[in-house]
Amino acid sequence: MSSKSALLRSARLILVGAPGVGKGTHTERMLKRYPQLSSISSGDLLRENVRNKTPLGIQAESMMSRGELVPDTMILRLIRNALTNKGWLIPREGVKPVTLNSASPSAEPSNLPQDDIVNVSPPLDAEYDHSEHPDASFILDGFPRTASQASQLDKLIPINMAIHVYTPTEVILDRICNRWIHPPSGRTYNTTFNPAKVAGKDDITGEKLVQRDDDKPEVWKARLKQFEEAAQPLLEHYDKMGVLWRVEGGSSDEISPKIFAEFEKRFGA
Repeated sequence: MSSKSALLRSARLILVGAPGVGKGTHTERMLKRYPQLSSISSGDLLRENVRNKTPLGIQAESMMSRGELVPDTMILRLIRNALTNKGWLIPREGVKPVTLNSASPSAEPSNLPQDDIVNVSPPLDAEYDHSEHPDASFILDGFPRTASQASQLDKLIPINMAIHVYTPTEVILDRICNRWIHPPSGRTYNTTFNPAKVAGKDDITGEKLVQRDDDKPEVWKARLKQFEEAAQPLLEHYDKMGVLWRVEGGSSDEISPKIFAEFEKRFGA
């Protein structure tokens, strides 16, 4: 297939992998190679709704300001609304979701009673059909992270390929411990395979490079343990559904071609 490849049916993907395994890199490469694929990020949806002061965004902002976690049901509503607005999820009874990019001029927290905020969109157990058109293809980022979340998502729309990206722990640890960034630009360097021209300095500005807290070994190991505890039941869930596929490699350049080949086998011409 060419570098720009067409799909024959809808692909609904998630990528599962340890922190630092390169899920973001693989997502970017897939979006570039397959123009019909979109990225749907639960984090981006949440920030968009908060910024645009939608009813769900107002409720979420209120919860976060109190230090509370945004519940799974709210994230599912955000995903449901995004998919419905795109026409990829079709209500069987003509239910209309909240529009993501608009809100009433008076839609401020003080003007919306709590009961009104909770009930602004249809229940999650409403029945929907999903589009199988190739243009209704997406990679879902940030959700689900647990088997429980995956089960809830199944009731809304079925994932039809879960890619388990695996790189040996020692390889990831070596990679991230040697990673340094230039915060203002986001430029990333690695002392092993992509070093700065001058050690510790950004190539363009000459400013000091820093290491993220998340890239410190003790922090990463704690995140890995947390990931593994949640990931195993999640992987078992998708394995039982028959949509799990595992790919292994020591670098993104080694793994990406394997992903392309399997993805095109399942969804391509």
